[in-house]
Order: sequence, then structure tokens, then C-alpha cells
Amino acid sequence: MSILHYQDLGNGIYCVDTSLYRPGHTAVYLIKAEQQIAIIDTGAANNVPGLLEVTREIGGGPEAVRYVMPTHVHLDHAGGAGTLMASCPNATLVVHQRGAQHLIDPDKLQAGATAVYGEAPFLRDFGKLEPVPAERVVAAADAQVFSLEGREILFLDTPGHANHHGCLYDRATGTLFTGDTFGLSYREFDSRQGPLLLATTTPVAFDPEAWETSLDRLLALNPKAACLTHFGRLEDPASVVDQLRTNLHAHVRVALAEEQEGEPGEGRMVRLEAAVEDLLLGRALEHCPGQDPERALDLLRMDIGLNAQGLAVWLQRRAKARGPAPQ
Repeated sequence: MSILHYQDLGNGIYCVDTSLYRPGHTAVYLIKAEQQIAIIDTGAANNVPGLLEVTREIGGGPEAVRYVMPTHVHLDHAGGAGTLMASCPNATLVVHQRGAQHLIDPDKLQAGATAVYGEAPFLRDFGKLEPVPAERVVAAADAQVFSLEGREILFLDTPGHANHHGCLYDRATGTLFTGDTFGLSYREFDSRQGPLLLATTTPVAFDPEAWETSLDRLLALNPKAACLTHFGRLEDPASVVDQLRTNLHAHVRVALAEEQEGEPGEGRMVRLEAAVEDLLLGRALEHCPGQDPERALDLLRMDIGLNAQGLAVWLQRRAKARGPAPQ
């Protein structure tokens, strides 16, 4: 069985590259304290066998897994939850209250994800979603603390990217595990200016105001590092958060400009994708002078499409909230 590539970050924290889509795209994090392991995010079901090999490699194996803690139920973060729980007999699944039912009964989750990605790509990249028995699930409350042999992991309700998003904070090391709340930061775009942070506005519950509040809350902890699912560990999150906020605001401006076009038509997605491409690709090339534009576009192509879809859904919600135009 093939083991996934992983990196020892120190202090019992490991970053595992699931190689979903490509190396350096989607990470899973392990925290090992004494003889117990917490797994933060799971990747897809297809990468679970390799992930289990990592638990054996670092000592303990599947029987040592105490918690499986997806930050939210998007499938690159929680698609492997059911398969992983079936292989870890002593584990409890800890997930946001709004996301718990989707992992207990994943049929709607699978249907929604298939609609977004397409049936064939879904099966290729994610595999089958397995349900998690309800008695093995804890619907985490905001500020709830989970003990890993005395090592405290704090769960924080952090809506914005999704309304069922929760970040985890390792009090022993000052490390945040941010899922998508701290955006995207692919290592291919690191430059002399440091890491590049981009917002991810994927469907279906993007909420920019809530996201800003969540960022404020995370930074109030004065974290030493942030571990992003996409991708890797960033030192001193406070020093780079303004970059993320700026990109988040830029996405909102793109959506509001489209809103001024009036009623959505079949051209809306085309226009949004073009605008998001200009935004993300332009930012990447500005941050990394000399970057090959075609290579940069290839790295960002999926995010461009998903971000555009998320902005379109956000505009639909805004229109619904306003109600019908007066006659």
C-alpha cells in the first residue's frame, strides 16, 4: 500500500499531502500527543488508505486515532470521513453542528457535490461517501475544548467560507488549523514577497461579512502559525491577513459589478469566470514576477470556476432577500 508524502512540522504536528488533483493542493494534518492522534480534515475517501499508513508510520496506527475533525463538509475536507471512521475503531468524529447530519447521512452531500463537479470527476477524485454512525459523532459547539491526552484543541465557529465551518486551535503550540477560513496559499506562488493568499468563495454559503468577523476572531488568539488545507503552514498569520482581506474585498466587488448588470442570464457565469480569472491570475502574476502565465492559470483554473460559482450563488441569495422588484 502506498504511503502519502508527509512532513513533520514539529511538536507532534504532521502535514500530509493527499495529492488530490495534484501534489501541494490539499493537506490533512495530524496531531500526535503521547499515544493518541487527532486528524484534522480528511481529504477524499480515495486517499484514506495512504493516510492510514501515515498513522502507522508516525506510531500508533488507526487504533490510536482519537478524533477525526473535518473543518467543514466540503469533500476535499471531509469526503473521507466515513471511510476513515470505519477504519479507526476508537475515533470520534467532531464536526460543526450544521455539518454533522451531512456526514451521518451523506446522500444530499454527494448529490450536491456531483452537481458541482460532474458525476465522472466526482467518482474519480472523491469516491463513494460512507455514512458515519450517529453515535460516533459530536456536533461541536463554539469554543468547545477537546482533550488529546491533556493537549487542548479548541473548536471555533468560523462562518464565511461556509456557514458550517469551524477552525481548530492547538493551545499547546499556538497553531490554528484553518480549513478554508485563511484562504488558499499554494507554495508554487511563494516569492520574495512571501506567501500569496487568495480567497476561496466556493458554493454555496459564501458570506463576506461573517468571514471578516471570523478572521478577527482567529487573530485575537495571537496565533503563531496557521495550517491551511490549501496548502501548508504559514508563520505569523497576522502579518499576511491583510492580503487575504484585500482579495476577499476584490471578489465582492466583482460580484457587485455583475449585480449591476441586472437580471441574471446565461451569460452571467461566463462574465463571472472571466472576471475571477482576471482577479486571481492578475494577483498571482503581480506577486510572482516571472511566473509563466499558462502555468499559473493551470494551477488556478479549478479555483476560478468554483469561486465564480460561489459568487453567482451569493448573488442569487441577495436577489431572493430583496424580493421581487416593484411593478
